[in-house]
Amino acid sequence: MRKLTTAQGLNMPQLGLGTWPMTGDECTSAVRQALELGYRHIDTAPAYENEAAVGAALRQSDVPRDAIHLTTKVWWDQLQPASMRLSLENSLRALGTEQVDLFMIHWPAKDWDLARSIDTLVALRDEGKARCIGVANFPLGLLRQVVEDLGAPLSAIQVEYHVLLDQQRLLDYARSKGLVLTAYTPLARGLAAEQQAIRQIAEKHGALPSQVALKWLLDQDGVGAIPKASSMANQQANLDALKVQLDDEDRALIAALPKDKRVVSPDFAPEWDAL
Repeated sequence: MRKLTTAQGLNMPQLGLGTWPMTGDECTSAVRQALELGYRHIDTAPAYENEAAVGAALRQSDVPRDAIHLTTKVWWDQLQPASMRLSLENSLRALGTEQVDLFMIHWPAKDWDLARSIDTLVALRDEGKARCIGVANFPLGLLRQVVEDLGAPLSAIQVEYHVLLDQQRLLDYARSKGLVLTAYTPLARGLAAEQQAIRQIAEKHGALPSQVALKWLLDQDGVGAIPKASSMANQQANLDALKVQLDDEDRALIAALPKDKRVVSPDFAPEWDAL
């Protein structure tokens, strides 16, 4: 599987396993099974309430820890320096590891000291508690502020991205600054597979609609994806999406789909179009 690398040291398998909303034994079983199938990129967060379950799977797996890319995050109400540190310490304890490969601010806060939070994020990396750092759910304007005004050595941004949501401006910027873009909810919670164009392409290639939607993302430079999958069949199907070969006709059909369908936008979400 192709890996996404950055100048800041990121070395992340392009396709990972998203773990929300799995918890407990279901999550442990799914992560352990994914590792057996060949996944080497696991995404979690304190807000998912499953870090201990992920940690249990890591301990039970024969795959060495240093062969697995592990991402976790800090919630938007924990962005004061002391709270960020405590959040990461708790995550490391729950996951049973001394370092995560990518530590991200999960959502921006409404009223916060951005510079202090970013300074703490960088310090945690410099102290070796995270190999790389990033942000999630930051609109372009805020990402630009963090990268250009604050000079943060980010490796990645994680946002909702799929065939029904345009993220081209954010992706162009991420590429220009050497950041990887990780797509969460890459199948639009099932909506992508319901599109006639996606079904048509899938039939043409003898693939599943979900595999077409996923491969469209994975064909893009600097883009990774973390679909949630608990069953072995779905985990394997997502891995097999890497074998689908889309052509220009397929990409034109997908380009013609509406691109304004955002399925994740909680009350505390930022202004998405903020420049």
